Amino acid sequence: MEPKTHIEKNTVQETLVIPLYGRKLCTQQFPNLFSDRKAVELIDRIDYDFSPLAAKSRSFAHRFGALEVAMRENDLMAEAKDYLKTHPQATLVNLGCGLDQTAENCDNGECQIVNLDLPDVIAVRDQLLPGSGRIRNLAADLNDLSWFDAIDTKGGVCFLAAGVFYYFKTEQVQTLFLAMAKRFPGGRLVFDAAGKRAVKIMLKTWVKDAGITSIADYFSVDSVEKDLLPWMTNAAISHRGYMLGYNDLRDPSVPGAFRLLAKIADGFMKMQIIRMDFKA
Repeated sequence: MEPKTHIEKNTVQETLVIPLYGRKLCTQQFPNLFSDRKAVELIDRIDYDFSPLAAKSRSFAHRFGALEVAMRENDLMAEAKDYLKTHPQATLVNLGCGLDQTAENCDNGECQIVNLDLPDVIAVRDQLLPGSGRIRNLAADLNDLSWFDAIDTKGGVCFLAAGVFYYFKTEQVQTLFLAMAKRFPGGRLVFDAAGKRAVKIMLKTWVKDAGITSIADYFSVDSVEKDLLPWMTNAAISHRGYMLGYNDLRDPSVPGAFRLLAKIADGFMKMQIIRMDFKA
């Protein structure tokens, strides 16, 4: 029997487990909307106490959270597949990849795939999801722009980022986005964002643990027109609702209360998927 990969509690690597379990949960509870059989398989290959997550898995909050994770991945995949229609040999770059396979699930048999994250995360990914052929794992800090040199752009490039930029300060995001637009003309960046209210809720525990007293400097988007367009002038920007922008969720497996929460998330909380097409 293949030895399991150990994940220690209270480490950065532990943050990989929750979204992975969420994808497994959504695969089981909303199979018409989402399927990630690899997530189900990976859970069985990890040495970690999943019992606290399993105990909560039927709760209202955790089921909706799993649906959020799944819809976000579906949304990013829709935009990546759209890019591949006109750039079939592009490089798909999964920024802050963790253990997800968003890029692999878009594979058209011709594209290149780069999964990028911090070194300790890539160390775990290399054990569970090693690169091969057209798929490569890359250890890098997004704020150290030297990783740009590792990206093959001959066939075009599409960057995907799920749940990443909430943990960046606004000035860091601006520096990164402007540098990407300059370096990768004709490329695309797709990511999720939220308004200040939602970011405050999402970062509450993390900010406290990190000893940070204010989240005012952290990246949020209440209005694309006011928060992005004034400074991101070298990209065409579009956006859709995070939960309902790509799927109306009118599936028998989705409770009506979840659809109501989805409307609140997309509306009041300003949760959205943002696409930037860098001008050539």
